[in-house]
Amino acid sequence: MKIKLLEPLNVAHDLIEELAAPIKARGHEFVYYQEKTTDPVELAKRSQDADVVMIANNPYPTEVINQAENLAYINVAFTGVDHVGLAEANNQGILLSNAAGYANQAVAELAIGLTLDLYRKITQGNAEIRDENFPGTFQGGEIKGKTVGVIGTGKIGLMTAQLYQAFGANIIAYDPYENPAAKTLGIQYLTLDDVLAQADIVTLHLPLLPDTKGLISAEKLQLMKKTAILINCARGPIVDNGALAEALNTEQIAGAGIDVFDMEPPIPADYPLLHAKNAILTPHVGFLTNEAMENRARIAFDNTLAFLDGSPQNLIKR
Repeated sequence: MKIKLLEPLNVAHDLIEELAAPIKARGHEFVYYQEKTTDPVELAKRSQDADVVMIANNPYPTEVINQAENLAYINVAFTGVDHVGLAEANNQGILLSNAAGYANQAVAELAIGLTLDLYRKITQGNAEIRDENFPGTFQGGEIKGKTVGVIGTGKIGLMTAQLYQAFGANIIAYDPYENPAAKTLGIQYLTLDDVLAQADIVTLHLPLLPDTKGLISAEKLQLMKKTAILINCARGPIVDNGALAEALNTEQIAGAGIDVFDMEPPIPADYPLLHAKNAILTPHVGFLTNEAMENRARIAFDNTLAFLDGSPQNLIKR
């Protein structure tokens, strides 16, 4: 078979060669493209004779899948797969897998980092100490003793909860499917409305699905305390971000730490969150650490080997 890695995975070339060696040892051809492209024409060209394509988080649309006549397996080195033409892959019987779990620690740590930035005003302090007209010190807050509402209690949600617990926070949670592991950590499940109303910190860890899109609406934001903050390191469209900007500007809530948006960065200059009060924004980097990149590369190549050996793993079933 011909296996093609269509984009770099942010790891050293030597690691790619190491991970590809077992593929070649099995008699398969491996091709690695070291420059990223989002051009559908170029993607189709790269995919044309591939039996297996490996991608990360760049779009892999229906029009490309339609032109890949030999394609039997799409191996996504990412957790989310909403950037892939899933319907067409399903129609053609093409298998699809992901690399869920590679960035659990990375995402959880960023959620904590955004919280600390909002509570201790780190970004603001960095800017002000460099200002010759230094306006003076400011008073922050602590995570200890706060109630954290974790919305989505999969692996990332639970890891994030444990980090907040290490700071001394009390954890409540909402998830349509309660996780027994959460209960062993002493986490109490409540309705979504109750979590939003009671939490000092709300952190989102849900996948983007039809029933989670817009879940945090203008109405839901109104349930939150005026002193509460919202952290989103999950998927941008889970939140009505226009309503969130309005809630921040009117001081309906106290702050937000946002790593994900309605589109991938760069963000349009008129995007409301760019101009909202007390919003700390990062450019979708929750997954992006040295350790996480190595993790996902190893998972992705393990997925390819499992497929080649006739035992595909981490399959996405839709």
